[in-house]
Amino acid sequence: MKDKLYSGIMGLVCGDALGVPFEFSERSPKSVYPLIDMTGYGAHNQPLGTWSDDSALTLATIQSIVDKERIDCNDIMKNFFEWFRFGRFSANGEVFDIGATTFRAIDNYIHGCDALDCGGTDVNDNGNGSLMRILPLAYVDCTEQDIINVSSVTHAHEISTTACRIYVAFAKKLLNDVHPNRALLEIKNELKYNEAIFSQLFNVPYFKRAAIKSTGYVVATLEAAIWCFMRTSSYRKCVSAAVRLGGDTDTIAAIAGGLAGIYYGVDGEAGIPSEWIKLVDRYSIVDKLCKRFKLSPLVQDKFKL
Repeated sequence: MKDKLYSGIMGLVCGDALGVPFEFSERSPKSVYPLIDMTGYGAHNQPLGTWSDDSALTLATIQSIVDKERIDCNDIMKNFFEWFRFGRFSANGEVFDIGATTFRAIDNYIHGCDALDCGGTDVNDNGNGSLMRILPLAYVDCTEQDIINVSSVTHAHEISTTACRIYVAFAKKLLNDVHPNRALLEIKNELKYNEAIFSQLFNVPYFKRAAIKSTGYVVATLEAAIWCFMRTSSYRKCVSAAVRLGGDTDTIAAIAGGLAGIYYGVDGEAGIPSEWIKLVDRYSIVDKLCKRFKLSPLVQDKFKL
């Protein structure tokens, strides 16, 4: 049996690290090929294998679940603060990238706000900063309100919380071996969402590349990640496609990489290349945290293997 917990989280981290040097780049004129390899420096001048805020806040969320054995939004926010102020959960102790809405939410927390009152509620507060870190909730026994709450500590608008609900639902379907096409159809019929905003999402696998936007807007990011996953046939092809879209490369590759990691696993012809995992800065930290995550009473039994 595949270790879908490890491969999903590591898939996110590897996709993030792959995309960091290319963030803000122009879209590649070529389609999803050729494949790309891990590289360093580029946009943020970071060494090869460096992950960004996407992975850091994902790991911070896992750490809270491990420590508290429940979903505790104030503790999650405490971890976010420690990342921002002290570099905890970062690849190398340096915080080199943070979204504006996440920054404002952490600042609200610093000034005494309860975690659930920190997140942005304006329609302009719908960047992808909660979607990029929500994957851990796919592994735990949680409610839709839990997903909304974990999103809301930084991104509380309904568009962001809905994107998180859809992504977690999709990841859960993959974890339960539902075919991706069927998973999207089931989510379309099972979840409540604003059809004017999200209806396009369920047809996005059939879109041409030119129709896919790679901005930081949460709906565009979710569409791009699902498009990359659904239109490719391996982990490496998926995250390469994400990076070659340009724009918010690290976050799209992280979100798509989480799905592809779950679906393809590690190694083999289609899985996460083991050599990439070894190139990720402090990958052993991720490995150890995943092992501890499996021991959490919240994690569903099927993912403890």
